[in-house]
Amino acid sequence: MLIKPVRRDFEAIGHNLGRVFTVVGVAGFAPAIWAVVSREWHPLSSFLLMIGVFLVLGQLGVRLPYRGEVDRLAWSHGMVVVALTWLLVPLIGAIPFMLSGHYASPLDSYFDAMSGLSTTGLSLVQDLDHLATSLNFWRHLLHFLGGQGIIIAALVLFAGRGNLTLYYGEAREEKILPSVKSTARFIWAVSLVHLVAGVAALGFVAWQVLGFSPTRSLFHGLMIFFAGFDTGGFTPQSTSIAYYHSAIFEATTAVLMIAGAMSFGVHFALWRRRARSVIENLETRTILSTLGLTMILTMAGLAATGVYSTVFGLGRQGMFQVVSAHSGTGFATVSSAELGSWGGLAFGGIVIAMALGGMGSSTAGGVKALRVGLTVRAIGNQIKQVLLAEGAVARTSYMQGSRKQLTPELAQSAMSVSLLYVALFGLGTGVALMYGYPLQTAIFESVSAGASVGLSAGITDVSMPALLKVTYIVQMWLGRLEFVAIFALFGFIISWLRGK
Repeated sequence: MLIKPVRRDFEAIGHNLGRVFTVVGVAGFAPAIWAVVSREWHPLSSFLLMIGVFLVLGQLGVRLPYRGEVDRLAWSHGMVVVALTWLLVPLIGAIPFMLSGHYASPLDSYFDAMSGLSTTGLSLVQDLDHLATSLNFWRHLLHFLGGQGIIIAALVLFAGRGNLTLYYGEAREEKILPSVKSTARFIWAVSLVHLVAGVAALGFVAWQVLGFSPTRSLFHGLMIFFAGFDTGGFTPQSTSIAYYHSAIFEATTAVLMIAGAMSFGVHFALWRRRARSVIENLETRTILSTLGLTMILTMAGLAATGVYSTVFGLGRQGMFQVVSAHSGTGFATVSSAELGSWGGLAFGGIVIAMALGGMGSSTAGGVKALRVGLTVRAIGNQIKQVLLAEGAVARTSYMQGSRKQLTPELAQSAMSVSLLYVALFGLGTGVALMYGYPLQTAIFESVSAGASVGLSAGITDVSMPALLKVTYIVQMWLGRLEFVAIFALFGFIISWLRGK
């Protein structure tokens, strides 16, 4: 029997949503200050409106007469909070976009806000090259908030044992340090260190190599860092990374993309100088293997079609696109039309790279390397079991920080989520085919949206049907949270409507 939620359930959810809204409202002051410095008064007014909505709702939520213990948040409550966060924050965060005049409709504004927060990078903005710098700042800051996790920021500021369910609800699977709060602090510490180093490196290249002014170098360095390290894909210019026409800038960006696709557990091990444990990890070996495989497929496909006449051009374009796809970033050095024309093995390599994604507990999307590795091990274990003598049991262990056993439950979980991603990719493909888009580009765009990548083969455009826009929004939402929190939200709603 379904149990109908009672008042204290809604109070618990509302209280914790209030925490999140407060954090995002405070973060909104960053682009507002940028607007003041840049003398962009119209965007400033829209930011102040957005901040006001976030803070008012946040304080209303925090001040709810919650009778329970705030630090003992139930699992179901936490999952509902996370799922609603990723629906409602883009809705309010889209206010500056809606008032900017650069979006054709509120739906397009919401599409970009969801794309930013989910670190996808697909965009429906019009005339991006003339967008106010403060609005560009907000677009990229959404990547940073979504990549590092709004919930993670709330965990740093608000203590509570029950926050563990919020941490897992945001698709984080490993608790690096003994407490969730200390783990959250470590994640933000890593992010801030990379921010300083990444912005300095990108800004220096832009200043010294590209000839940008110091202020412009800082702006572009900061924006590309937000999108690169958080595996987003937004850029300040419509031609993406091709705008910079610099192999050095591309290489620097690629380093940030790889760092963003690494799990924070790997970052922790490297900080503690435990490189050997990183190399022995199943996830590390899996992602190196899949990256090499997709790189070979793509390069072979491009070489066979003769798209690029020189080895340097082939290597530069092919390698960058594969790293961008596999890390789930979505930066491109070629146009959408050119990317959409890649066929055969090149198309397969890029699509597979996008679908597989980065490491677990990273800012990347996709199936994730750990699940891929576990699935391969589970299949191998099944084959081994068939070959063993009757009554014998095949046992498989793997390294992931420490030696662990591959249990049937773990294998089933990895396979189930992998199949859900396949179904998610099929959903977007089917809707695009319904509107007459070619199969190849329909698959490409759907995988890009569902795996939170952001590369486009040309479908994502202001003129695409509203239903397809909504489909991609749902894919970005489901793919970013990896299904569990959304299922919990649906279960909560059904219990509310039909419970007793």
